[in-house]
Amino acid sequence: MPVAYPHIIQSFLDYLKFQKRYSQHTIISYQNDLTAFFDFTFPVFGEMELSALSAPIIRSWLANLKEQGMESRSINRKISALKSFFKFQLKEGAVSESPMATIISPKNKKRLPQYVDEKGTEILFRYVEFEDSWRGRTDHLIMQLLYNTGMRQAELVGLKETQIDKSNSQIKVLGKGNKERILPLTRELINILTIYMEDKRKTFEAFDSAYVLINEKGKKLYPRYVYNTVKLYLSKKDVTTIDKRSPHILRHTFATHLMNNGADINAVKELLGHSSLAATQVYTHNTIDKLKDIYKKAHPKA
Repeated sequence: MPVAYPHIIQSFLDYLKFQKRYSQHTIISYQNDLTAFFDFTFPVFGEMELSALSAPIIRSWLANLKEQGMESRSINRKISALKSFFKFQLKEGAVSESPMATIISPKNKKRLPQYVDEKGTEILFRYVEFEDSWRGRTDHLIMQLLYNTGMRQAELVGLKETQIDKSNSQIKVLGKGNKERILPLTRELINILTIYMEDKRKTFEAFDSAYVLINEKGKKLYPRYVYNTVKLYLSKKDVTTIDKRSPHILRHTFATHLMNNGADINAVKELLGHSSLAATQVYTHNTIDKLKDIYKKAHPKA
């Protein structure tokens, strides 16, 4: 019998949501990748059983993506989605072998993470003005938390008051795969958070009380709000010249500044919530660049 594609995709997504406990953002990415794959195969090859979806069919889709100018990084994400999908189908007994076994991922171009230099962060937090309003205070706290903790945008948006341990100056963050990690906070940032939360109760009669950060309407922040805030302040004069100005840039900045100032790479790995050291090692390249710069400036023969 032909496969009901929407049904098999949904059963896989339910598995990711309820058993693997992936984030909604990740699940949507998998859904988009799988839908794109089946949207390609159906007009070309017709509807077929999963066991008939062979490696040559998958390669033809990947070749089509390459011809459209898609970068290797994006193609690899789609390969990863298909590998997970067919691994699940193997587990369910829908196929006897995965067609992904012979699919080779293209090599990614190495791209060093962009970050704001230390002079830029000093300008941002010492000289850039934030409005004397609830929005201004919220914006300031967004920037402080992202830079001082390296947390992800989704972790910031979902941050709840119960995750803040004021007595020990730390935050418990719920990261990817519901993995918890502890992030230290400066005493100054704890004080800012404490005053913000106290004033929130005085200012708003009704608000999303579980969450630390809320907008001027008393509602939980949404990702686009955070993205626009970061872009606005990183675009201020003399803060940075880099072209990317997203919340993730402040995460890169957090990690790079730690590494450049001698932090142990394993400690940075734990603070970022990386599952492997390989993901953290990309920040060592910026450290090496800084050492080269110091060498050129300090060594008489350089």
